Amino acid sequence: MSEVHAGASAPDDGLPHEFDHKHADVSGGWLRAATFGAMDGLVSNTALIAGVAASASAHTVVLSGVAGLLAGAFSMALGEYTSVTTSNEQIDSEVLVERRAFEAHPQAERAELTQMFVDMGLSQETAQQATTDIHRDESRAVNFHLVQELGVDPQEKPSAKVAAISSFLMFSIGAIIPLLPYLLGFESLPAGLVCGAIGLLIAGGLAAHFTSQPIWKASLRQLGFGAIAIAATYLVGTLIGAVL
Repeated sequence: MSEVHAGASAPDDGLPHEFDHKHADVSGGWLRAATFGAMDGLVSNTALIAGVAASASAHTVVLSGVAGLLAGAFSMALGEYTSVTTSNEQIDSEVLVERRAFEAHPQAERAELTQMFVDMGLSQETAQQATTDIHRDESRAVNFHLVQELGVDPQEKPSAKVAAISSFLMFSIGAIIPLLPYLLGFESLPAGLVCGAIGLLIAGGLAAHFTSQPIWKASLRQLGFGAIAIAATYLVGTLIGAVL
């Protein structure tokens, strides 16, 4: 008799195996956009503030930080929207190519799918029957062919709007964190750097939560990458300030 994990209910006969585990949605596009947006906002604006603060007043730092937040958030959102839209349009184009192939060479497409099943380990007879069943619905057959040939399911395309909104919001949140001491009246670069470092640690940890990676590793990785960018920008700002 098969065992069921404690607290889980045994599945009904014939139902998919989902009673003891679930997979995260990896096709929606929001997690990548949100993670990238938050990290970019934290690193770019902390680095910008450090570079400006190396040779400018607190007032200039705030203006530069706010401008960097707005410019970066809109740039990220538009970039994500364009990127995801272009990718989806390319998928739609491949769907049309596959549909034309179905119309022009239906038997060749059936033979192609049958061979795919045989390569997976099915017998010739079983592969032919599976091909017949799938090709009863042309849309389903087209999708199945594209999944097998390109590794892309046209029915699971990411949302360009979700990616853009996620990117905009998370970039804004990340970018405002190093500005908090200035906005609260402290006007302290070390305080801004500490806020930025804490934000990087938290953002790395949250990303690790979704990917089941060690939280400490992801947090330190993001902090390390951010520290390199911030230090380089501060150095450049100091040099430019000395020259001017």
